[in-house]
Amino acid sequence: MRSLILGGARSGKSALAERLAVDSGLEVVYIATAQAGDGEMAARIAHHRARRPQQWLCVEEPVHLAGVLREYARENRCILVDCLTLWLSNLLGAADEPFFARERARLLEALPALPGELLMVSNEVGLGIVPLGELTRRFVDETGRLHQAMAALCERVVFVAAGLPLVLKGTMP
Repeated sequence: MRSLILGGARSGKSALAERLAVDSGLEVVYIATAQAGDGEMAARIAHHRARRPQQWLCVEEPVHLAGVLREYARENRCILVDCLTLWLSNLLGAADEPFFARERARLLEALPALPGELLMVSNEVGLGIVPLGELTRRFVDETGRLHQAMAALCERVVFVAAGLPLVLKGTMP
């Protein structure tokens, strides 16, 4: 089962993904894509770490997501990726322009063949106004394209607002 969990900042999407991981009853591998570039981001990472169960294996991978998914996905395992938008930001910030396209293609190619449970968290950033800056517009556009491609490959898609899940595709347990 592949699930895409979308929502705005502080919507409850990560908490929902973590609850689904616990409820799966499977061994959990948490894949963190964030990088602590400043004190505020370090505090966010610390908050997420403190909330996670101690027995979960945590793998930090900011860019090579497809490779890590292939390495850790197992039939008896739940993989939780938090989050795709930070991963996308890391890729768009790379000096090697084709790197983004390659890593995105690798992820979309890997998804259908991955065994086990997969929960992927991402920020829905396309609900507001069109941003002024070129890089910000590209980020919003690429995020929307990624979400559409991921949603097509996932059995379940959930949008979270105010801590409440709205199932867009599939069913909730």
